[in-house]
Amino acid sequence: MKNALIICRKELRSYFVSPVAYILLGLYAVIMGFLFWFFLGRFVFEGMEMQMRGQMFPMSLNEYVVRPILSNVSVIGLFLIPLITMRLFAEEKRTGTIELLVTSPIRDFDIVFGKWMAGFGFYICMLLLGALNFIFLFKYGNPDWKPMLVQYLGLFLQAGAMVALGTFISTLTKNQIVAAALTFAACLMLLLFGWLTAFETATWANVLSYLSIFTHMESFERGVIDSKDAIYYVTVIFLGLFFTARSMESLRWRS
Repeated sequence: MKNALIICRKELRSYFVSPVAYILLGLYAVIMGFLFWFFLGRFVFEGMEMQMRGQMFPMSLNEYVVRPILSNVSVIGLFLIPLITMRLFAEEKRTGTIELLVTSPIRDFDIVFGKWMAGFGFYICMLLLGALNFIFLFKYGNPDWKPMLVQYLGLFLQAGAMVALGTFISTLTKNQIVAAALTFAACLMLLLFGWLTAFETATWANVLSYLSIFTHMESFERGVIDSKDAIYYVTVIFLGLFFTARSMESLRWRS
């Protein structure tokens, strides 16, 4: 585990010595700021309309602001996570340092886990940066923090699964753009699988829908922790890291 942490720190440092980290963080902050402004503005506008009509129904900040914002974060991750994971192994293969890495006395698991932690940790930093917007809600409103916490837990698990998938795909090519495109395509397909049951009720459609990485966010978005959804994400993380380790093992034998 010590070696994995060393690799994690090295990878995180490599993100921040290039403009990539600051571009992605800035882009994410702008998108989250816009979403916060849009949904909060809609909340205020609908509240004023209800007052003018004399309809004083209670309006929930969680339902009108927090939940729709965090639901859109899943889609944002679909675009940003491939950009985070594309370089994890592809850059090592392009520069030729992958041979030094696989022939070192460090275990494959430490290498894979360290790189995954770096990509996952960087995306967590982005999620926490976006969470700063909600400080405004707690200062001037009274949102329920428990469903928000559950939804963030779901986002963490979902991000870990997508980062594991991207980490594995990064071992398959030395071209970062190809790695990002393949990761995006794989995550997009996992999104589209969840739409199948809207018009198809066959068993194969239900199976593919269950495999959707976004379908399992629905319970978290409702503020409910469903064990089968959490197990699904942990399983995807495990399989992603397992296949990455096997890919590393094949690279070690070729070296």
